[in-house]
Amino acid sequence: MDTYLYIALIITSIALVASVVLQSKGAGLGSLAGGDMGSIFTARRGIEKTLFWVTTGLGALFFILCLVIVAV
Repeated sequence: MDTYLYIALIITSIALVASVVLQSKGAGLGSLAGGDMGSIFTARRGIEKTLFWVTTGLGALFFILCLVIVAV
């Protein structure tokens, strides 16, 4: 069972990293390194909103998987 949990954790972590990188795609490479581009907060619409919720869900799943692996 531990093997399945580790595989699920690896897949979740790769998907989480990909979703975070996709979210910062429109911000430019400078913001990936921590540069400030004069952030303007806008409403999330369409695919941005969906990607936000997918990232939130993947983060929660990653956290739960970590807790389960530590408990087992």
